[in-house]
Amino acid sequence: MHIKLGYGKGFAELNIEDENLLGVIKPNAADTKISVDEEIKSALENPIGTKRLKDIVSPGERIAIITSDITRPMPSKVVMPFILEELYRAGIQAEDIKIVFALGSHRKHTEEEKKALVGEKVYSQIECIDSDVNDCINMGRTSSGTPMDIFRVVAEADRRICLGNIEYHYFAGYSGGIKAIMPGVSTRQAIQANHSKMVMEWARTGELDRNPVRQDMEETASYVSVDFILNVVLDENKNIVKAVAGHHMKAHREGCRFLDSMYRVRVDEPADIVVVSAGGYPKDINLYQAQKALDNARHAVREGGIIILLAGCKEGLGEKVFEQWIRSAKSPDDLIERIQTDFQLGGHKAAAIAMVLKHCDVYLVSEMDDDEVRKLFMQPYSDIQSAYGDALHRLGPESKVFVIPWGGSTLPWTETDK
Repeated sequence: MHIKLGYGKGFAELNIEDENLLGVIKPNAADTKISVDEEIKSALENPIGTKRLKDIVSPGERIAIITSDITRPMPSKVVMPFILEELYRAGIQAEDIKIVFALGSHRKHTEEEKKALVGEKVYSQIECIDSDVNDCINMGRTSSGTPMDIFRVVAEADRRICLGNIEYHYFAGYSGGIKAIMPGVSTRQAIQANHSKMVMEWARTGELDRNPVRQDMEETASYVSVDFILNVVLDENKNIVKAVAGHHMKAHREGCRFLDSMYRVRVDEPADIVVVSAGGYPKDINLYQAQKALDNARHAVREGGIIILLAGCKEGLGEKVFEQWIRSAKSPDDLIERIQTDFQLGGHKAAAIAMVLKHCDVYLVSEMDDDEVRKLFMQPYSDIQSAYGDALHRLGPESKVFVIPWGGSTLPWTETDK
């Protein structure tokens, strides 16, 4: 079989003998009969758990629209005009609206990147700003002690509207919903306090109601209200196939159920080798982002097997603390032991990678320097066919293989994952 996989802004190609291939783990087919415009309009006209947005806001109110940064595939440019139309119909003026890019701990945008995210017309009408960890207001603490440090513009707004795409998250369960606020527009200290719960049992992919990280995030709404959300589910080509709007939890849960119907795929047995693509740009812009695909692929590979991770990583590792932890570790065990006593944001992803490495070997196909990859305790490759050939040589020519083309969003699962 000849398979094309997303790699950076292009593709990589892999040939696999039919007798080796257990299967290509793809999302389930989605019902895409309705147009994108109609889907967004329908969600806004039929919100879940709230009134329509135009009936919530009032003229003169300060509106903060919080949306994703450039590391996320959220199509803000597509949905933003529909949100603004609702606000304008309610009598809201453009000068009373601010679009806030939820950076979390990520880098600042250039003005060109902001323009690309929302579109030139919206960028020319509405003030677009990045969240700032150095300009936050403390709104209190959650019951587990997480400080509610919220970007001032968001905290002082009269109304808060959160946009985002829903996909799997390896310890928050799912992205989307209140995640635009916590960690989206919070301080590093607040994010670290919340994310430190990742070591708890139910902090795992696809888990919501028992998930301590998600529960702590959603307690944020008791301190800084979210008036409305619009979340979307994307297909493998980053096209919108579902939109949900309304209450930050009720609408989000409906979106998660739809995501499961598409992307939670059962496998009957683990493979010897799993070839996984992060999905191309921007999901493989750096290893910090591509780690999600690696974590999902872990569910499909046997103990002692090999994951071949295809991720361009044009921007390298992607986060300073992540890089520091990797460089200082002498083994994956060092990272796992450290996260239990010294939780640091950035270090948490290094520890998550280490947990995968304890389960199997990882061959990384990327643009990164070979020595840099070896410091990650992975084997470096510049082309996928060579990596696959070496994996077969290592585990045997009869090795069974799964391929996951969109690893950042596809969740393989077995009965033992329940």
